[in-house]
Amino acid sequence: MPKQSIILATLNAKFIHTAFGLRYLYANLGALKAETTLLEFTIKQRPLDVVEQLLLHNPKIIGLGVYIWNITELTEVVQLLKALRPDIKVILGGPEISYETDQQNICHLADYVITGEGEVAFKQLVEDLLCQGKARLEKVIPGTPPDLETLLFPYDEYTDDDIKNRVIYIEASRGCPYRCEFCLSSLDKKVRNFPQDAFLTQLKNLYDRGVRQFKFVDRTFNLKINQCLAILQFFLDRLDTPLFVHFEVIPDRLPDALKTTIQQFPEGSLQFEIGVQSLNPEVQTHISRRQDNPQTLSNIQWLREQTQVHMHTDLIIGLPGETKTSFGEGFDQLIAAKPHEIQVGILKRLRGTPIIRHTQEYQMVFSPLPPYDILSNQDIHFDTMQQLRRFARYWDMIGNSGHFPNTRKHIATGPAFERFFTVSNWLFERTGQTHAIALKRLFECLYYALTDALQTSEEEAKAIILADFNLSKLKNKRFFLNSQKSPLAHSTTRTSTPSRQARFSTDS
Repeated sequence: MPKQSIILATLNAKFIHTAFGLRYLYANLGALKAETTLLEFTIKQRPLDVVEQLLLHNPKIIGLGVYIWNITELTEVVQLLKALRPDIKVILGGPEISYETDQQNICHLADYVITGEGEVAFKQLVEDLLCQGKARLEKVIPGTPPDLETLLFPYDEYTDDDIKNRVIYIEASRGCPYRCEFCLSSLDKKVRNFPQDAFLTQLKNLYDRGVRQFKFVDRTFNLKINQCLAILQFFLDRLDTPLFVHFEVIPDRLPDALKTTIQQFPEGSLQFEIGVQSLNPEVQTHISRRQDNPQTLSNIQWLREQTQVHMHTDLIIGLPGETKTSFGEGFDQLIAAKPHEIQVGILKRLRGTPIIRHTQEYQMVFSPLPPYDILSNQDIHFDTMQQLRRFARYWDMIGNSGHFPNTRKHIATGPAFERFFTVSNWLFERTGQTHAIALKRLFECLYYALTDALQTSEEEAKAIILADFNLSKLKNKRFFLNSQKSPLAHSTTRTSTPSRQARFSTDS
């Protein structure tokens, strides 16, 4: 194993994800890049095993990317590193440690913490430590936003294996002009764009290397229309091969020139993530969100009816002033516009966001544990919040999965929120599960949910579920028609011997 002076590492949520921020650091290290190795792990790996792999390189410096999804595991990694090799300098960066550093154990354990954008600050710090041989007196180092005209792009750092097997992230701009108080982007001062020609060259290089799925991380892709159109045209010119491109767009901003371009994309090539978040004007005022609700709904409906764009829309439960009733009204308005997916999220108290200014007035209680979900507020008590949390999970399994288009349509024949809320409560009362429900069993459970919770006739329920089942690849399509036993029934028979030990009892 070669020895390297610097290790850049993180724990991704899944293997298919790539550490975009670390690749920026790596690309901009100058001469020290030759002494640096980038390592990626996942949160499924044991911290002790991660530490073993890090120490095999015998580094002098380890830089770790810290996010809301890996803070717990990385805290353990740093604890182990400091126990085994206290001489190694541990430098933290990332959004999770960029604010409230004095309140976080991982920050106390580390040698240095770089807040904000780290490309400039990280290079300067490691140069001081390795080249100048001098330590910094300050532990928390504010990151300096780099000049995007001179910042080196990270795209060459994607390996051929990355391109073949993992998500390729792209950004044409940084920042957001809006001030939505639940979002870290609300702290940005302005939107900064990468130079357009240089960026398009990078896109071409990736395309030439075989990238066919591009995920843009820009918070407001359609803010600067001319740049947006140029990027879309780049992909339009290459539709002779299958492409899939993901953008996050502002919901109420679709000028005619953009509409005309979007209409040229075929099915399966374009996905828009549309952050609606709330359709309650009072709530939008509380969280400093500017949004033309009628225009937003009109644009979503237009996209569904006039384009082949796949739409992933977002709503948030738990915003200050949003009741269960008003959230349900927003959900019904959104589902009537017919987006393909409605991702129902739970409000999180991201470190540094201004949402905490409402804590006292709205009695907002957040979990002290990552991902810091809201537990209750004055309008939605804990028990109801739990029901809504399960609603979000079941809706993702049923409403967003694509397995149940006829069931979803049937639920939306009336007030969709209340009808699915009833189904959600029924499912949990009967199964006690929100995870690890096999697809076949979910079909069976939904049949009984429709007949019992929604009082759908057996004949209609069978037709709905079978229509969805016929779209699946599952076998035994008449699975429940002749069954006398509900799939919700569980055997209560137990033996005195645990199952693992019982397997050995048959050995001769």
